[in-house]
Amino acid sequence: MIALSVLDQSPIRAGGTPAEAIAETIALAKAVDRWGYRRYWLAEHHSSEGLAGAAPEILIGRLAAETASIRVGAGGVMLSHYSPLKVAEMFRMLETLYPGRIDLGIGRAPGSDSRAAMALRAGPEAFDGRYFPHQVADVIRFVSGAIEPDHPFAGVRAMPAGPTVPEIWLLGSTDQSAQVAAYFGCAFSFAHFINDQGGEAVMADYRRRFRPSERLREPAGSVGAFVLCADTEAAARRMETSRDLWRLRADRGDLGPVPSVEEALAYPYTDEERARVAINRHRQIVGAPEQVTARLTALAEAFGVAELVVISNCYDFKARLHSYELLAEAFQLPRRGP
Repeated sequence: MIALSVLDQSPIRAGGTPAEAIAETIALAKAVDRWGYRRYWLAEHHSSEGLAGAAPEILIGRLAAETASIRVGAGGVMLSHYSPLKVAEMFRMLETLYPGRIDLGIGRAPGSDSRAAMALRAGPEAFDGRYFPHQVADVIRFVSGAIEPDHPFAGVRAMPAGPTVPEIWLLGSTDQSAQVAAYFGCAFSFAHFINDQGGEAVMADYRRRFRPSERLREPAGSVGAFVLCADTEAAARRMETSRDLWRLRADRGDLGPVPSVEEALAYPYTDEERARVAINRHRQIVGAPEQVTARLTALAEAFGVAELVVISNCYDFKARLHSYELLAEAFQLPRRGP
């Protein structure tokens, strides 16, 4: 049986506001909790006029308070911006407030352009990508309270301490984070919605390299997929047009609001732009419930996973909400409420 989870970037639609995007995130989390989704992950992006989720560590607490059963977490914390101790403190606090429901997903990418990444730096000695494995190791040490006596930070504790710890996931679209996850015995989620090439081999390599840990005895994986589901294929394809134009602009560095379907349909695409849209559509799963279910099931089988993390950005929030509801019905998720 395939479990479904959510990745939410808190998209801002054209003509909308960041506050409305955050309100929609809260509404979506409450809905998918009732519909039987396993987890709700919040992405981290900075200095974007199209994505409102700049501080998942704050929003996680609000969503956990608004929901009853679903796991809530970061998908993920962009670790290059933070000290491992501070990350551990934030997630130890969340775990204390909502024990057994918090996920700490960790990513390598900056979630921003280079200028915003520089503005986020703690100082001239800030971490770069070379230190990522060391940062992950220190986050695990602090979160679990297991720091070796000879470690430079021996005696430092991430508070509040407690009997449970968040689930730790590594997220990525290449083999780099997968290898770090395997080495430290963490779960790994592959971002198919970013890169639809070679992911099966990356997941297989993660399983081969996996070293059991106190956190996880066997490898555990999921796949993040971009999905739009509607009552008919035609309706889903119409929804897809706003995503097409938004993604095209994002590829050029314009992370503005999600355009309306009407704006997207009226946009004068060049031949080169249409070719780019066609490439982007390869990693999107769009259609009526039976079409989407078949493709998602095949994706899970190809990766050898039993969990899919669904991202469904589009202009119309009601359409996005309905897409998640149709998926829950198609996969017969165990409902927790009306």
